Amino acid sequence: MDIKALIILALVCASGAISPGPSLAVVLRNTVKGGRAQGVMTGIGHGLGLTIYAFIAVMGLSSILTGNKTLFTSIQIAGSFWIIWIGYNMIRSSSKDLQDHHAESGVKGFIEGFMISFLNPKILVFLVAVFSQFINGELTKIDITIIVAVAGFIDTFWYILVAVLISGTKLIDQLKKNSVWIDRVTGIFLLGIAFVIIIKLIV
Repeated sequence: MDIKALIILALVCASGAISPGPSLAVVLRNTVKGGRAQGVMTGIGHGLGLTIYAFIAVMGLSSILTGNKTLFTSIQIAGSFWIIWIGYNMIRSSSKDLQDHHAESGVKGFIEGFMISFLNPKILVFLVAVFSQFINGELTKIDITIIVAVAGFIDTFWYILVAVLISGTKLIDQLKKNSVWIDRVTGIFLLGIAFVIIIKLIV
């Protein structure tokens, strides 16, 4: 894979990573409530989930998942309910929860980050579309490794960067002061996303 193609791939992956959505909401929430460590672990977990999908996509195994409508739909439904669960917990949050979250380890953040990524098969669809422009019969194992690594690294780096930058500024103090209302608004946003996904699956 030449440098030009690698740069284009990196830019496309970056545009997908920085687009706002439930993943960003979860990273922000865990950073505010659990501190920098929990925010960073959320980013790492999300990056791992995306890396797995990147491997599936680049190895041509995506047809196994996307071709099985029942399996694909089941993962989408599971992802929707996971988003609903997170949104519900955000809506019912209180100021006391802020103190409780600081006592938690990064394990919670890692799990939530991984699940919000892995239970979103649309990430796989996105990666298949992106990788289709770069995959050909001449790719070596090194090329495949590079493609997967670039996608996983950019996603992980972006969310870790978000967690580090926010936790290192005065903005985090303002977010903590209004964390209850931010949680509730974000929770409603996540519930809306989940219900839209479910309605589309039903209709």
